[in-house]
Amino acid sequence: MPDAPIGITLGDPAGIGPEIVARLFAEGGAARCVVIGDVGVLRRAVRIVGATLPVIAVAGPEAATGAPGRIEVVGASDLPDDLAFGRVDARCGAAAYAYITRAIDEALAGRIAAIVTAPISKLALHAAGVPYPGHTEILAERSGTTDYAMMLANDELRVLLVSIHVSLADAIRAVTPAAELRAIRLAAAAVRQFGLERPRIAVAGLNPHAGEDGMFGHEDGDIIAPAIAQARAEGIDASGPYPGDTVFMRARRGEFDVVVAQYHDQGLIPIKYLGLDHGVNITVGLPFVRTSVDHGTAFDIAGTGRASAASLRAAVRQAVAMTAHAGKV
Repeated sequence: MPDAPIGITLGDPAGIGPEIVARLFAEGGAARCVVIGDVGVLRRAVRIVGATLPVIAVAGPEAATGAPGRIEVVGASDLPDDLAFGRVDARCGAAAYAYITRAIDEALAGRIAAIVTAPISKLALHAAGVPYPGHTEILAERSGTTDYAMMLANDELRVLLVSIHVSLADAIRAVTPAAELRAIRLAAAAVRQFGLERPRIAVAGLNPHAGEDGMFGHEDGDIIAPAIAQARAEGIDASGPYPGDTVFMRARRGEFDVVVAQYHDQGLIPIKYLGLDHGVNITVGLPFVRTSVDHGTAFDIAGTGRASAASLRAAVRQAVAMTAHAGKV
């Protein structure tokens, strides 16, 4: 291809990842994309979704042509043909990890313009001895990134999280001035990649009613508010902390461009309530663009051909837009 392609990782081979990748290509939503995965697994997925696309092995992303009517795959595993669907399998965890690490290395070398990931199973990763809670931590460590965050976005709302996959007790302890300021800075940088030069950032409070002037906790006034003031002193248009029960509604109505949420469920519930079909998971702070579907492996329907590729299509579309704005394409 004349430009570096988008690299799509196959996800857990026992889940719906291979099927949604196959469906994406069959429906014409994967222009300029190359798959990093397993040729045999993807050929089986093509049959399951009722497509007739040839699956072609290529030595690396630079060998991909991007020709329509075919799926080009950089092989990173060689799994058996009779792999069971919908089960936690250490072989699948190891394969999914291999797809991710190969994609990271290709992105760091500039051979792919962005990474789009299909869903993985954390249990399968752990069964394979891979000591990470998810994609985000793998991406950050292998790329040498220390300041990073998870952002979820759809056509109506963008949310960036201060903490990600930790217990609620640990999430409360993670509310520190440094963590808040880091999240606000990352939110500003991320939204600029959407083409907004001066994004309006709302910061959600930790406690009910953002603490109600100390009646329901002191973290909002003592920790979060000073971090917002520091961000404003740096020229960032940040405000809050706002009550978590109304700030997402206000952002959806157009008052803000992104909401900084204090913990995983506070931010993801409003995003996912709006629907999984168009949500995109974005890792902010990496040296390359990474987007993902906002759903899991769906083991219960894996192998049936019923899985929708809508979220994957949105993730690819978002990756293309972000790389284009960043001047990487």
